[in-house]
Amino acid sequence: MTQEIWSKVDEYLIDALIPSDPALEAALVASDEAGMPPIAVAPNQGKLLHLLARMIGARSILEIGTLGGYSTIWLARALPSDGRLVTLEFYPKFADVARKNLDAAGVGELVDIRLGEALDLLPGVEGPIDLTFIDADRVNNPAYFEAALRLTRPGGVIVVDNVVRSGAVADASSTADEIVGLRRMHELIAAEPRVDATALQTVGKKGYDGLTVILVTS
Repeated sequence: MTQEIWSKVDEYLIDALIPSDPALEAALVASDEAGMPPIAVAPNQGKLLHLLARMIGARSILEIGTLGGYSTIWLARALPSDGRLVTLEFYPKFADVARKNLDAAGVGELVDIRLGEALDLLPGVEGPIDLTFIDADRVNNPAYFEAALRLTRPGGVIVVDNVVRSGAVADASSTADEIVGLRRMHELIAAEPRVDATALQTVGKKGYDGLTVILVTS
């Protein structure tokens, strides 16, 4: 199995199940033109987030890591007209691009972009949150998980992206900060009686990685 095959299958699945969307495609183009890293979720991953939000009837969403707003658009479109989405972004340039993309997609009024260090901003986020999407630096994922657990209601869902890192997460001897952070996060999840969780490896246009899905039970 190769990256070429993973990408080809992703392209087939996206073409088969996800109609072309000018606003989403424009958001990716704008992000690329702004020189942002091409690390937004793939369309089928964005659709998964959208469906998860709809499945639980989400009215409030928290996103840690806005980038250019691509995943934010997917999530915001799952909200009712009186819903709210708070998204946290460290880089002012990224936040500016995201705001333009969100407004162009017609969901800007639903989204509150907050600028700064996520760990500094999280204490000011009001719960309860129905769905939290963590897609930021892996080093701080243990703290992000703990904050998300504090904010997310029972019956709510926490999704963490980029948890496999081409298989590096399985290396217990790794001293890389992001791998240490990912492993510590999973240890916290496993020891937490208020959640139930699983994690999946993924391959596709974004290479080899994975995600962790957590149900807040009490």
